[in-house]
Amino acid sequence: MSALRPARRRASLLGVVLLALVVATALATLSMGNLGVAPADLPRGFAEVISGEAKGKANFVLGHLRGPRLVVALGAGAALGASGALFQAVTRNPLGSPDVIGVSAGAGAGAAFVGLLLPSATSVVLGSVAGAALAVGLVAVSTGTGLANPMRMILAGIGVSAMAYAFTQYVVYVVARDKASVLAAYLNGSLNARGWDHAATIWIMLAIVAIPLALLSIPLGLTEMGDEVAASLGVHSGSVRRWAVLLSVLLAGGAVAVAGPIAFVALTAPHVTRRLARSARPLLGLSAVTGALLLALADLATQQVPLFDGLPVGILTLAIGGVYLGVLLVGEWKKAT
Repeated sequence: MSALRPARRRASLLGVVLLALVVATALATLSMGNLGVAPADLPRGFAEVISGEAKGKANFVLGHLRGPRLVVALGAGAALGASGALFQAVTRNPLGSPDVIGVSAGAGAGAAFVGLLLPSATSVVLGSVAGAALAVGLVAVSTGTGLANPMRMILAGIGVSAMAYAFTQYVVYVVARDKASVLAAYLNGSLNARGWDHAATIWIMLAIVAIPLALLSIPLGLTEMGDEVAASLGVHSGSVRRWAVLLSVLLAGGAVAVAGPIAFVALTAPHVTRRLARSARPLLGLSAVTGALLLALADLATQQVPLFDGLPVGILTLAIGGVYLGVLLVGEWKKAT
């Protein structure tokens, strides 16, 4: 028990630091630039927006331009971070993510298809989750062992991702040529023109899965010790994995529905969290906070750094995540040699 106390204190301290960084990033997002609102004026501005009395700059920036965009970024980042932590625990692979088994690709394909037929926020969410679920179902069938073999899941996921991307490109370039530019921006992962309906969508999704996530955290950690050890402690690994995959699909699908298939946040956030906390078990809550911070920082860069001005945030996360993954792989290669 005494050995666990330093780890818990470290995790608690990390949580405080991460939350402080999230708040600082949020303040910077809302206050920087010519359209920024001074930090001292933000509480009154948000109060006016909520009451419907906001006018002028506060109404435009907080109510329409940056406010909902920030809230969506935090929610989608949190969903991706938690989804990635769940997937890495299920596959016992610290470099895994829902992208690997086609969850994000399937969610994007479902959102693009259903969004064209029934263009509403609800239909896009349902299409996104359905696409993600279909991708996981195809992976489970293709492996021949369901979701029990992580390596087979990854190999099957490569094929499912390729099929989903091919279908999405067909929708973009053949079925909806007049909407191709809008869909292309969405499919790269974008927070442009986000509204409060998008913010409500992702945060309702997070609220729905919050309690199941909390209940699953400890059993999921035990499954990483091996199925036999988990069984000896009264945990049914197969059931835990199924619930973890279901929650991962819901979270990834919700994030894709409101922001598109943003790359590498689901992989990077849990991995960074584990390294900072020096923990061997999944840290679902901290991974969610890290994901929110990473996506909010990336979106802040697209708004304030001239080099990235107007760039879909998914392209920036793809570049940063690729560099991060490359550094990790080089480090592992050096260790092996």
